[in-house]
Amino acid sequence: MRAIWNGALAFGLIYIPVKLYDATSSHRISLELLRKDDLCKVKYVRVCGRTGEEVSYDQIVKGYQYKKGEYVTLEPEDFIRANVEKSQTVAISGFVSSDAIDHKLLEKPYYLEPIKGASRAYALLVKALEKSGKAALSRYVMKTREHLAVITPQDNVLVLNQMRFADEIRPVSQLAIPAESVSEQELEMAVTLIEQLSIPWEPQKYHDTYYEDLQRIIRDKIEGRVPEEKVEEVKATEVSDLFQTLTRSLEEAKRERKAA
Repeated sequence: MRAIWNGALAFGLIYIPVKLYDATSSHRISLELLRKDDLCKVKYVRVCGRTGEEVSYDQIVKGYQYKKGEYVTLEPEDFIRANVEKSQTVAISGFVSSDAIDHKLLEKPYYLEPIKGASRAYALLVKALEKSGKAALSRYVMKTREHLAVITPQDNVLVLNQMRFADEIRPVSQLAIPAESVSEQELEMAVTLIEQLSIPWEPQKYHDTYYEDLQRIIRDKIEGRVPEEKVEEVKATEVSDLFQTLTRSLEEAKRERKAA
């Protein structure tokens, strides 16, 4: 893996030099845009908004429009100069219970690796978080933006989960959720169905099946075969059929459990 950021993890007066690594890898299939008639590759170019002429990448700068048609440009060092400490430090601002973190706020995980000489302080923070059951709230700057993050230990590694700020989450009040009543019998059956379908959490069993289906389509087309379609019609359960559908679902879950 290649580190995407070097800096220090600030824990009280303790500074732990660390490297930041992306903890995820994408399974996306790389597709290119082609012209339909001759499959010529389509390219995007950067052009001047006034003259239409192409602009080379080394001539492009970032600018902020402070009034119509008037810009101030920002150089890469300006983003560091804005706050040197924040651009070089993941600063722990406090500790909260791990259970208190709203999962909607979690955005992207990263691994933190200690730089040579920082292993003991790193191990101390790992063990302290494990023993306390707490998660560390922190802030850092990356890609010209300040981020909120939560740091938790996992398998002797500090995992930094980049978070969304609370005001980035849209309120549920914007949704049209009508108040509905359910019978006690329906509720008991639904809870029983949940119990019947409860399984141990084993994340290694799950993978991107759509990615595999898309690869199958690509292989079929390469080899000149007509791809087989996977068609499943999905219909919403009618309110009048809820009891009967729950009953059938329970029977099916019992059969599958016995077969397993």
